[in-house]
Amino acid sequence: MEGLVEFTTADGAVITVEAAGDESGSRLVSRGADGAVQATRTFEGALDGVRSAASSALRVFRDGSLRPDAVEIEFGVRLTAEAGALIAKSAVEGHLLVKLSWSPGRSADSPETPAGS
Repeated sequence: MEGLVEFTTADGAVITVEAAGDESGSRLVSRGADGAVQATRTFEGALDGVRSAASSALRVFRDGSLRPDAVEIEFGVRLTAEAGALIAKSAVEGHLLVKLSWSPGRSADSPETPAGS
């Protein structure tokens, strides 16, 4: 099958994903009998960069003056055999959706109140 990449998890399971679009200039390491490209990293290893990006983004939005009660971050992720996971682009920009929310009656300027108060 054309356009598939196989990642192996740390516990040995195989995850097959649809390959990201054009990978011009990349070298394919190997292909399985079904034509799927064998990834050079584990599935978890491929996602390490995305996890770091999410952690950094959460720190940016949780710290500082805004102090939201909840932060939701959505990344579009593309998986490639050699590069692993990439934050996917939507149109010309990178895909990142951030949602901040505050509880009713609490502004960003009010101090946090302990639970049960």
